[in-house]
Amino acid sequence: MKVFIIGGAGDIGRRLATALRANGDIATGMHRDAQQHDAIEDAGGIPALGDLIEHGADALASLMAGHDAVVFSAGAHGTGTDMTTLIDGKGVERAAEAASLAGVPQFLLISAFADSERGRGLGEDFEHYIRVKRGAEVVLTRTDLDWLIVRPGHLLPGAGDGRVSAGLALRETDVRREDLVHFIVEALHSSELTRVIVEVTAGPTPIAEAVAQVARSTGPRPISR
Repeated sequence: MKVFIIGGAGDIGRRLATALRANGDIATGMHRDAQQHDAIEDAGGIPALGDLIEHGADALASLMAGHDAVVFSAGAHGTGTDMTTLIDGKGVERAAEAASLAGVPQFLLISAFADSERGRGLGEDFEHYIRVKRGAEVVLTRTDLDWLIVRPGHLLPGAGDGRVSAGLALRETDVRREDLVHFIVEALHSSELTRVIVEVTAGPTPIAEAVAQVARSTGPRPISR
């Protein structure tokens, strides 16, 4: 599988490139700063210089062409509400349009819990971030792509243990970035897990089994007679 990672120079993007390569896949990491080239290459990805804000859908589509899936892991990361709108919001819309133009069928968006960090007094900037994330999800769900939205719990550094909880609705707890990344790799290879929003936290279930379980939970139900 060839996967195009938007936000390829970020922590999740680089970890994902490494995990995909270990799985036998090919990862292309899009980055906007030429100085990030080596970091992506060192992680096992193929660097692709591109700008989510400056480039139109056609230019992004030319970078995505030939890939099987797009993973959107970019984010404004506290650089202000305007950047949040441009990257976490309009950036998803533009990237989804580009994926359609390029004929890339799968699109996985790393999003956030709807009630993430509530009650901690994080202010209007954070509320704006959550509103923008919800809007991006709405836009993606209205496309014809085989979309998947993954809402991770509060992200923690360090090695994972290969186990998570995954479901349509969970109480938010922490999750290791490494476990989230391996969940994404497994989800990309699951033809049954598509067009659904999945929440992921730390938990007791091996990742491959967690993906299979949530895929079964969203599938067709037998009719009771």
